[in-house]
Amino acid sequence: MVTGADETGAADPARLTVWLRGRVQGVGMRWWVRARALELGLVGSATNLADGRVEVVAQGERAVLKQFEQLLRSGTSPGSVTGVAIRWATVREGLMGFVER
Repeated sequence: MVTGADETGAADPARLTVWLRGRVQGVGMRWWVRARALELGLVGSATNLADGRVEVVAQGERAVLKQFEQLLRSGTSPGSVTGVAIRWATVREGLMGFVER
């Protein structure tokens, strides 16, 4: 059976938005997030926000997105993540690749 597939073998696509707080800007966080997302075959973006957070939007199979979320929480990223907020949603069309903004 394919990872992230249900009993019928169909993929379970989803959209994950994650907001990272802490010392997450100016430390290579967006580059690191992009590299991990591309390794996992995800599409989306990592964006610096005006309030100092980094917003990560990723789409792919739900099981893979859960692995990605764990990486973001793992403490292995550059800088220092002190808070993580997440939101799950349905996939939106039109995303290609993974970009830093």
